[in-house]
Amino acid sequence: MGKMRLSVAFRHVHRSHASIRRARAGVQVLNSENRLITLADKSAVSYPWIREASSTSGTGETVTSLKSHPRKNDGPLYQSAVSDIVQKCRDELKAIRETNPDLKPTLAIIQAGEDDGLLEVNKKMAGQIGLNVMQICLPRQCTEDEVIDEILRLNEDSRVHGIFLHLPQSFLSRSVRNAIKPQKDVDGVSDLNVGRVVLGDQRDGFASPVAGAVLEMLARHDSPLIGKMAVLVGVEGPLKATIQCLLQNNGMMVQTCQWSSKHLQKQIMDSDVVILLEPDHKSFPPTWIRPGVAVINLSSALMEEHPDSWEHRAEVESGAGVGPLSAALRMQHVVRSSRRWIQEQQYQPWRLRPLKLQPLSPVPSDIEISRAQTPKPISQLAQEIGLLPEELEAYGNTKAKVHLSLLNRLQHQPNGKYVLVAGITPTPLGEGKSTVTTGLVQALSAHLKLNSFACLRQPSQGPTFGVKGVFLCFNLHLTGDIHAITAANNLVAAAIDARILHESTQSDKALYRRLVPSVNGVRCFSPIQMARLQRLGINKSDPSDLTPEEVRAFVRLDLDPEKVTWQRVVDTNDRFLRKITVGQANTEKGHARQTQFDIAVASEIMAILALTDGLADMRARLGRMVVGSNRNGQPITADDLGVTGALAVLMKDAIKPTLMQTLEGTPVFVHAGPFANIAHGNSSVLADKLALKLVGEEGFVVTEAGFGADIGMEKFFNIKCRTSGLKPDVVVLVATVRALKMHGGGPNVTAGVPLPKEYINENLQLVADGCSNLKKQIQIAHLFGVPVVVALNVFKTDTQAEIELVCRIAEASGASAAVQCHHWSRGGRGSVELAQAVKKVASQKNNFQFLYNLQDSIVEKIRTIAQKVYGADDIELSPEAQAKIDYYNQQGFGALPICMAKTHLSLSHMPEKKGVPTGFILPIRDIRASIGAGFIYPLVGTMSTMPGLPTRPCFYDIDLDPVTEEIKGLF
Repeated sequence: MGKMRLSVAFRHVHRSHASIRRARAGVQVLNSENRLITLADKSAVSYPWIREASSTSGTGETVTSLKSHPRKNDGPLYQSAVSDIVQKCRDELKAIRETNPDLKPTLAIIQAGEDDGLLEVNKKMAGQIGLNVMQICLPRQCTEDEVIDEILRLNEDSRVHGIFLHLPQSFLSRSVRNAIKPQKDVDGVSDLNVGRVVLGDQRDGFASPVAGAVLEMLARHDSPLIGKMAVLVGVEGPLKATIQCLLQNNGMMVQTCQWSSKHLQKQIMDSDVVILLEPDHKSFPPTWIRPGVAVINLSSALMEEHPDSWEHRAEVESGAGVGPLSAALRMQHVVRSSRRWIQEQQYQPWRLRPLKLQPLSPVPSDIEISRAQTPKPISQLAQEIGLLPEELEAYGNTKAKVHLSLLNRLQHQPNGKYVLVAGITPTPLGEGKSTVTTGLVQALSAHLKLNSFACLRQPSQGPTFGVKGVFLCFNLHLTGDIHAITAANNLVAAAIDARILHESTQSDKALYRRLVPSVNGVRCFSPIQMARLQRLGINKSDPSDLTPEEVRAFVRLDLDPEKVTWQRVVDTNDRFLRKITVGQANTEKGHARQTQFDIAVASEIMAILALTDGLADMRARLGRMVVGSNRNGQPITADDLGVTGALAVLMKDAIKPTLMQTLEGTPVFVHAGPFANIAHGNSSVLADKLALKLVGEEGFVVTEAGFGADIGMEKFFNIKCRTSGLKPDVVVLVATVRALKMHGGGPNVTAGVPLPKEYINENLQLVADGCSNLKKQIQIAHLFGVPVVVALNVFKTDTQAEIELVCRIAEASGASAAVQCHHWSRGGRGSVELAQAVKKVASQKNNFQFLYNLQDSIVEKIRTIAQKVYGADDIELSPEAQAKIDYYNQQGFGALPICMAKTHLSLSHMPEKKGVPTGFILPIRDIRASIGAGFIYPLVGTMSTMPGLPTRPCFYDIDLDPVTEEIKGLF
């Protein structure tokens, strides 16, 4: 039970419950002296429920006050109505808790001022049912903004299932009422809930419990309601509309009037039911009421006066009526709200509405196609695929972050089918894996009506302005994940050099004083410093207790500048940062050293983002990152630097996948972007896991691995699947006639240079010879026990004979199917045949397995990849590589998987060797370790971790129209 104080309306319910008086037949009226006046014709008058109205006026004139007057046996009837509702609530809540035992629905009551009487009434009824009541007491003179702020806070509190505004009517403005989420509006005061009543559709909303109490009371009366006339006197706003609609829906005729109406007497005397709300000093003579008329006064169930006035109201014998019934119905609404909330937490079937795509001939440029399509709002797409509003964090209208809480909500939901898109060894132009991925999910969702999700990497801005060109915000900044990685990475680099400088220029005592400063006369270790003490075996928490030797061990990392392995990064292709000197300013006191920049997506933090399964795991991985060695050869980590918590803060938003959409309005997750030649080259584990839950058991998640299958696919299986525990169902292997001709002996192709004639004219021999590379990549996939569907990405220069030849050879080489794809020119419709093949093959069981055992030695794991995947005869380790292997084994890193860093342009380490090279020895010139990411990465040949710009970069063609803000020069 939370005591944030209870609301005034339930306090009023208590007054309603306690202020009803039983009497025999007849209407009882109190005059100004509180003497009872009994009307004539007692035996003929039967008023089932007549509620207390007002007290004596300050002027001394008589104010009629109608008291409750049920028939002799009606009291227990009303009590039974409340009891019935309470019992139904108990039964419903019991059923809910069978599957959700920890759920305890909560009613939050906002009131102005403090009054515990209402809290006790609510606690009692809530306790009977098993609910919580939370009381929020605002100042009596609170403003509308203060009320709305409190409502908005409660809207986002998942523990709260109902909000009750127990405030004076003057507080209940339209802005206040509509601030409540309709699903938590258990008093039915929002426009949406009132509108649902008006439309006769209350499946997803709530009607006013006061109106419901009126209907419940009338329904239990002996007389039928159909055809009867009711008048609402002084009832206004949402309550009037709700009561009027509910009565009309039950066959009654309803008229309304004000207390000042000149027709008031006639309307009352013509009515069978009088429902009134009395303002101060307003009433009517009892003689206006015909015998047998039901009179229901709502004043006691609603707060019309200042709370202070309640303290002076007369207490009379307890009875039943609108107040207790409305309170019980309000509790029922809370229970039903919690049930709906539970239902919302379950997996929701998709209601995807694809966007229509009108293919044109000739095919326009990619950017023209993109601009011709109007995407749907990202909130609409999220709703269509079953995301809850609170799981979405919008970045504009077309992209949004998705919260990882989704994984907990759908933890029991079975995964869908897992499809990997890989490729043959590509040309420098790329062969269209991303477009095949997009076309495939469009075909699955928009044309075959199967739930599907694409999971793509975020492109680096380096190649964007270098070779590849850009696709608007997909390539430019997006939601800032790569910038966050850059900031985090370079914070580590700055911490390294600063620590080396400070340790070399300060004594142990001075370092200790600055690392553990006195704040307000108190010195204490931070949590991350306590963790370092524990790693050092120092079990002390008071800084003054450390011995000089312990202080030295604590303050001295003793990083060897020559053994720092951590590099700075930037997301730009800049060849002149491949080797730099830092620390040349006089302020660095001669502590200069040589270092380098890597491309941002090569940062270990990017690899961690792609492989982590949550915030806690990411923080732990960030802390394990090895940044170098001390002079004794021991590894120094980010935890030792004390920077881990700050890194987690920088990365807390980047860990959430970004939701976008294809041209046909199907969902895409864009998250993480490690290169495949210098990292593991796959989108994030988290994006895949979220998507696999969202698509449902019969759905498909299509994710892409970078470059050729020998690089991206091998790392997907051996690293990503090993980390995630996920098993792929099918591999889609992308090939192009252009790339196959190159592998068959065709001339080299260069970005920005027209293709040689061999690639434009039909040449079946070149295609047939180049299919050796396709056959080898199919064999690589089969090493892992996964079936292959070959997707031939068709270009306009391809001939039908070349297309048929590739498909025939692919199937003869072991592919389960080989189909041509025309998604570039036709959209999803051009990949329907591919989607059908994927659906068929994915339904078959496979024998997925890893290529090597983690317990194999580092050398054996490297050799296995080199021989079985690349086709090398053996490997050759440089002395430096062998020394690193010995060091990693000594440090206990030998059981990590291998992430080969080699050229993507050949199966071998030699970019010019096309097709299927044989008879070569794979040289391993160096080996590095990403301990946080969890892999060892050998450097093969002359691999660089910082690309350079070509002679004519793409930025020559990129510009901005300053008037329209339209970007020019995009592909």
